[in-house]
Amino acid sequence: MMEEVTWKSPSNIALVKYWGKYDIQIPANPSISFTLSEAATTTTLKYKPGRGALKVFLEGVETPSFEPKIKTFLLRTLELFPFTSDFDFEVHTYNSFPHSSGIASSASGMSALALCLTSIKETLGLEVLDFFQVASEAARLGSGSGSRSIYGPLAAWGTHAEIDGSSEHYAVKFKDVDTVFTTFQDTILLIDKGEKTVSSTAGHALMDGHPYAESRFIQAHENQSVLLTAMLDGDLETFGEVVESEALTLHSMMMTSLPYFVLMKPQTLEVINAIWRFRKATGNPVYFTLDAGANVHVLYPKSHKEIILKFIDEELRTFCKDGSYLCDEVGFGPMKLNEHDLD
Repeated sequence: MMEEVTWKSPSNIALVKYWGKYDIQIPANPSISFTLSEAATTTTLKYKPGRGALKVFLEGVETPSFEPKIKTFLLRTLELFPFTSDFDFEVHTYNSFPHSSGIASSASGMSALALCLTSIKETLGLEVLDFFQVASEAARLGSGSGSRSIYGPLAAWGTHAEIDGSSEHYAVKFKDVDTVFTTFQDTILLIDKGEKTVSSTAGHALMDGHPYAESRFIQAHENQSVLLTAMLDGDLETFGEVVESEALTLHSMMMTSLPYFVLMKPQTLEVINAIWRFRKATGNPVYFTLDAGANVHVLYPKSHKEIILKFIDEELRTFCKDGSYLCDEVGFGPMKLNEHDLD
């Protein structure tokens, strides 16, 4: 008979981008992100005394191809979770969003698994001084951005002079924002549902020796300072300037690395230009950001939800693959689930 624990953990979308790392998942620059609400991974970790056997089930189907990644994660987190070699595990994981939809499933997946392991550590009577800090540090070792999924509505990862307690080893909750940002909307336009041609891991590695890397890392610190002030003051215009600039800078770093690569599609540029035209013509506070892919995250205050969704339906949907987009909003972090919550 196996014991089990279940956590539901969200994905997140970075506003200041982390791109480039050293050692094991140490960021080359700080980042800050919105924690999402609907886009989440629910993971049940089953365990019993054993010798470290592992099975992974994705959406109810046993998926051996995921086992090497989980085994690497367990090895990296052995100092945090020294008991794992004495148990057999089954990982049962479900995503609330489709695969390759432009949402970071590694962030939500690794954070959910880290939370499950931290719960087991507590159950075994091992010392856990700060539950979520331990989970964030563990999640980072599986997915850098996963460290930020532990907190909401915003989380910051990487040392930054203006964020108390900030660290390269784990994320911290960030609360000093105007209330407009605690209900921000994120509509994800699915421009391309295919696999990325370059993995994020490979992309990060290309920052080593990049001719603009040092300037970029300085820029990220400066942009984060400007963004923090804008969010405290409720300054939507400055918020939008920084967030859009960060998205374009991320892709410019990809395009100027060696080897270079382009992840945006023609439709991505069409959407960006349409957002700029609409904002200029109507004055509505609607902005975009991008992850390391072609899909577009459309960001806007909840108070403008009706008019922005109308704009998306009438003008942006045509650029989406099969007219597909996902509606999400800022959320408040992960949740531990009981058995009856899964029915």
